[in-house]
Amino acid sequence: MDYATLKLIWWALLLFMMVAFIVMDGFDLGIAMLLPVVSKDDADRRLVINSVGPVWEGNQVWLIAGAGALFAAWPLVYAAAFSALYIPMVVLLLGLFLRPVGFDYRSKLADPLWRRWWDRALVAGGLVPTLILGAAIGLVMEGLPFRFDEGLRLHYGAFNFHWGWLLSVLATAISLLLLHGASFLQAKVTGTPALRSRGLAILLAPLVTLCYLLAGWHLVDLPGYQLSGFGAQPFDPNAAITPLMKGVIPLSHGWLQNYLDYPLLWLVPIIGALAPLVSGIAAWLERGRLALLASGLACAAMLCSVAIALFPFVLPSSLDAVSSLTLWDSSSSYKTLAIMFGIVLVLLPINLGYTGWVYRVVRGKLDRARIKRDSHQLY
Repeated sequence: MDYATLKLIWWALLLFMMVAFIVMDGFDLGIAMLLPVVSKDDADRRLVINSVGPVWEGNQVWLIAGAGALFAAWPLVYAAAFSALYIPMVVLLLGLFLRPVGFDYRSKLADPLWRRWWDRALVAGGLVPTLILGAAIGLVMEGLPFRFDEGLRLHYGAFNFHWGWLLSVLATAISLLLLHGASFLQAKVTGTPALRSRGLAILLAPLVTLCYLLAGWHLVDLPGYQLSGFGAQPFDPNAAITPLMKGVIPLSHGWLQNYLDYPLLWLVPIIGALAPLVSGIAAWLERGRLALLASGLACAAMLCSVAIALFPFVLPSSLDAVSSLTLWDSSSSYKTLAIMFGIVLVLLPINLGYTGWVYRVVRGKLDRARIKRDSHQLY
């Protein structure tokens, strides 16, 4: 296997891990945000929390795997992104910390005030990561303010926010994960939470599509880039290339060049726009599993549409277009990618198999009677 193929494989693997995180952990975040909305009393809230109780930790593994793979496969991307977004990443971690303590401590005491405050912590643990991750996607497509000097040292500048784009991306992220969480609850629980989730899913579905289309409209206003060669040498994807060994030209139509060059790729954003509507229709027809599958497909298609628009760029720079990082010039060495790929071939099937087994074990609907019967074992 040559170097160029390994670089493409790792681009696909990292995209797969990010999609897996959004699809698998996305409904966890959505359910946390919906906790006070779909529940009428403490028993309902325990029902909602325990709907994801056996799986939320495993779902979050995809984020850890993606961050670790990013560090090893694209060290320059890891360094530039986590430095430029240092404060948001710290806030993201603090938000994620609220989830395990909220799950574990909420039911330790029966005091209503105690549980109310942990409910708020769980809501924050769903809302904050959703906002940070949505903002991160928006800021990456705007371009992060970094550049490399001749010694490949990183320098940073000030952000230039495109507020229409950022707000539309944030609205899409929040409404999408709310829809995903509502779809999961309709498929997983009974009683009031399921009925309220069904109603919310029907209302949220067109809102998700509207926000996504609005974000696409704003995308044209963003500065897009295209590769124009790698210095004076012919482009060789098998070579070890540094970020400053390429040419970059601006595009007047934002990040749409790949879609214009390959019209078949338009199917991905079209699916991203239509899948939420399918989820809403399935919710209206009381087909909870179909609604969940459609909302998960929407998550995957929307994230893939961003990756396709950026390709082969991974981390654009708003300070210096040439410093923008691509999958060709930001990868680790051939040996590093090859060794890691061998490890992935072993561990990824194990992770997928274990995930499938867990979901098979906990399949079926959860009701208030189960919460009351196993109260001492559940959250």
